[in-house]
Amino acid sequence: MDVRRVMEVWDPTGQVAGSGYLITDHLVLTAFHNIQRAAGSASERAVEVRRLALHGEQPTAWVAAEVLWPEQPPDIEQDPHTDAALLLIADSVWQPPVSAEPVRWGRLPVPSAGAVEARVACVAVGFPEAEQRDGKRDTKQISGHIETLSGLKSGLITAHIDQVAAPNAAGASSSWSGASGAALLCGNLLTGVLTTDRAGHYPGNQLIAVPLATLAARPGFTSTIKAAGNSLSLEDIATSASDDGPSAGPYDVDAPLGLHNLPGLPTEVFVGREEALATLAAAMEQDSKAITQTVQGLGGVGKTTLALHYAHTHRDSYQLVWWIRADTPEQIITDLAGLTTRIHGGATGRTTAEDAEWAIGWLQTHPGWLLILDNAEHPNTTRHLIGQLHHAGRHLITSRFANGWPTIPLALPVLTPAASLDLLTRLTGLSDRDNQHHARLLADDLGYLPLALEQAGAFIAQSRISVSAYRDLFRQHPAQTTSTAPAGSDPQRTMARIWRITLDTLHRNTPLAVDILRAAAWYAPTAIPRTLLTALADNPVSFAQALSQLAAYNMITLDADTLSIHRLIQTVARTPDPATTDDADPHRTHDTITTARQRATALLLAGLPDKPDTNVAGWPTWRTLLPHAEALLTATDPADDTEDTDLLLTDAAIYLQGQGQIPQAITYKKRSLTTSTQLNGTDHPDTLTSRNNLAYAYQSAGNLDRAIPLYEQTLTDRVRVLGEDHPSTLTSRNNLAGAYESAGNLDRAIPLYEQTLTDCVRVLGEDHPNTLTSRNNLAYAYQSAGNLDRAIPLYEQTLTDCVRVLGEDHPNTLTSRNNLAGAYQSAGNLDRAIPLYEQTLTDCVRVLGEDHPTTRIVSANLTYAKSTSA
Repeated sequence: MDVRRVMEVWDPTGQVAGSGYLITDHLVLTAFHNIQRAAGSASERAVEVRRLALHGEQPTAWVAAEVLWPEQPPDIEQDPHTDAALLLIADSVWQPPVSAEPVRWGRLPVPSAGAVEARVACVAVGFPEAEQRDGKRDTKQISGHIETLSGLKSGLITAHIDQVAAPNAAGASSSWSGASGAALLCGNLLTGVLTTDRAGHYPGNQLIAVPLATLAARPGFTSTIKAAGNSLSLEDIATSASDDGPSAGPYDVDAPLGLHNLPGLPTEVFVGREEALATLAAAMEQDSKAITQTVQGLGGVGKTTLALHYAHTHRDSYQLVWWIRADTPEQIITDLAGLTTRIHGGATGRTTAEDAEWAIGWLQTHPGWLLILDNAEHPNTTRHLIGQLHHAGRHLITSRFANGWPTIPLALPVLTPAASLDLLTRLTGLSDRDNQHHARLLADDLGYLPLALEQAGAFIAQSRISVSAYRDLFRQHPAQTTSTAPAGSDPQRTMARIWRITLDTLHRNTPLAVDILRAAAWYAPTAIPRTLLTALADNPVSFAQALSQLAAYNMITLDADTLSIHRLIQTVARTPDPATTDDADPHRTHDTITTARQRATALLLAGLPDKPDTNVAGWPTWRTLLPHAEALLTATDPADDTEDTDLLLTDAAIYLQGQGQIPQAITYKKRSLTTSTQLNGTDHPDTLTSRNNLAYAYQSAGNLDRAIPLYEQTLTDRVRVLGEDHPSTLTSRNNLAGAYESAGNLDRAIPLYEQTLTDCVRVLGEDHPNTLTSRNNLAYAYQSAGNLDRAIPLYEQTLTDCVRVLGEDHPNTLTSRNNLAGAYQSAGNLDRAIPLYEQTLTDCVRVLGEDHPTTRIVSANLTYAKSTSA
């Protein structure tokens, strides 16, 4: 059966739809009762036909045809042997199918005396229940058989239907009333024309056909076909082809029922996929024409496993199930050729390409099969094959690529936390409380990815270690744990190797996509702003295209403004391949990963606002990017810190300290001091700044025993290295005075403050922000010493200058106003203190937010002042 020759027939006069078969480039064979009303019409478009649209094609156009034979309408009610017609396509827009094989003709043998009943297989394709010109179309292929002794009762062929083209849903029946006019083929020989009355709802267990041998004997039939370019020479279908005749083709060979080449299941433990399996089964078992269903998702999410479970579970529903590795077109050809070898029972002597073509021909002419095309790289990889087989069976495709498939793919997500725990428990057999606790944490570490969970579970079971011990191994040796398959499993089926295939494809087609992925691997896994990565592209179009490719291969998830990446992909992308052989992953060399980390750091620094402690307008950006800065700093080995890393540590620590997150700020400042010392040396200005910053963090945490010695050492070193009047020296002196004050040593603090203020005015000027800070600090020291007569005028002057120089809403202005209110309160002047606190609190909430440390301090001060006045 050549599906390219299957035709739809439409009688516009009688409003009748039927089937037909193109027996030459312009001649259609059909049942006469499909067009008997149109046969007597004078219309220029007495009959219309169109070719069956193959996969990926738009519906073909209806074209005009005329009844060429019979010349006079027959009485088919009195003589059903006459129910056939030949239609000539005369429309100039008609395009016959390319390279279609010539039709061959067959006849059933006349039974001889003493012959034993035998069966001849047959097949047909029609349009059941087609009721109108552009209505429902449900193309179906049927297969059946003809009894050689009784199949020609009354001169008509009785075909017994054994199986439809694909399994029907449970309880459904097939109706073949719309198949009238379809060609009935035995092997590759056209043997008859189906004439079952399309107006009746025929049960479908038998079909009636007019034999070609009968039609060949009718006047004008054979000569009309010959004039159209084909010679009607009948072959006996019960006789084997001789050496001189046509060689046996795919049509003539049957495969044993239940033939398959399915791989074994990668694991017998199958949890959390019951709903996906049911959805897939429902899609594959619809009672309709051939189906192509794609399962798509991230590498390692379980697409192949799902397909295997479906195929093994439903294997008995199909005549044949064949597994094809669809990674490349060459692999598809190889596995198709394997089908030919299996059907023949051995080597055929043909080339691989020839065997693949033979297999396609066999699949086109035999119903009831399922092809699984596993790991198809792209729709283009399978489009040619599916196009040739679209109407002949069922196809199940698995792919990492999400777009462009014939039907909406079934998107397979990661497992739920509950299913992940269940999977780990079944694989490891560890169900005690401690192991269950760590199994939940491990499932989260692995991002609920089935392959990663399977690897981990198998490793734990084989090694007889606890889940906690495996988590330690995963943290300490991520390269080995993501690249090594457990004993007895497929060494190619590891997380690292599976994702390497995707990265190879992306790098070959869109190198920018791989650069984006490598940089994003160093950030937090979710809510990565697209703007953070745009500098990697030359233009917005290239950037959008690269993101779309990453999303299409499920390597990232895109939202309107952000992207997310699976945390295990990040782990693999950040970890050098431990292999030293030629098979080492080129995407995971030490140099590649180092470059990606440095690029990610530079991009983050470029996106972060400056002055993180006082630039209030930049705080929303800091809140957005801080998780990514923290992720990058956590993933970076301190031994690999660079100057950019140090700058990121410094800025992040300043922001965190300003927001009251002192412990994390201390951690970053300690690391910054170590990094700067290693990179620059002990006396470098950046190192001295790092030491000063760490001392300030200790002071903010109330740890003066560590803060004061650091301040004293830093001041001494700055005087020696930078000089007495360097701005950094003045800052260091101011900070040391503040630490003395916090320790209650005002006798040392106040003289140092006074000296610092004098030097700031002389070196920096009256209005420099550092001068304003120094004046504010001296006022606070006077207040602490109880000298309000000196403190209040100094506070008032500082506030006036802050408003003038920095603005009403600057954080230092708000602090200055709070301090002045505190001085008024200390002086017992609550009438001036409370309104100033109220104004400051309102401004703090508006500018800094309700949860900022300064806002909380002002709020507490106001509450206390009000309680005092009451």
